[in-house]
Amino acid sequence: LKKLIHLLQATDDPLIQEQALITLSNSAAFSVNQDIIRNLDGLSVIGGMLSDCVPKVKEKALNALNNLSMNIKNQEEIQAYITQVCRNVESAPLNSDLQLAGLRLLTNMSVTNDYHHKMINSIPCFLCLLSEGTERTQIQVLKVLVNLSANPAMTRHLLRAQV
Repeated sequence: LKKLIHLLQATDDPLIQEQALITLSNSAAFSVNQDIIRNLDGLSVIGGMLSDCVPKVKEKALNALNNLSMNIKNQEEIQAYITQVCRNVESAPLNSDLQLAGLRLLTNMSVTNDYHHKMINSIPCFLCLLSEGTERTQIQVLKVLVNLSANPAMTRHLLRAQV
């Protein structure tokens, strides 16, 4: 894991980055690895990949963060990227794998009320995706919206959203 994280930092090759991110994502299926990746500063390295201009690299980084977000301590660090993830969802091509990967991460990050406030500005986008997206996109957006709606503090924001 240490070598994979170092490889991500050391290379600019998108194909190598994708493969390293896929491997880290698969490794994150095991809770012990989630802690190891966090302790090796892997979350910030993976989070840094969200700024990459290659959509597939962003998508794989989102998938890795999604798997890593099953851990409360990891969520505390991943929350720093929520605004950027929302921007990626908004700017990604409609119904793309990149958009769905972002929505899946937002679903996990919205299970508790802790980070809902970071998603408020994206509510209009979510509602647009609900009407314009394919069934897969709609289902993922609904998961985020259901999580947000479970928080009474979000009611006003959800009802006032301009679409």
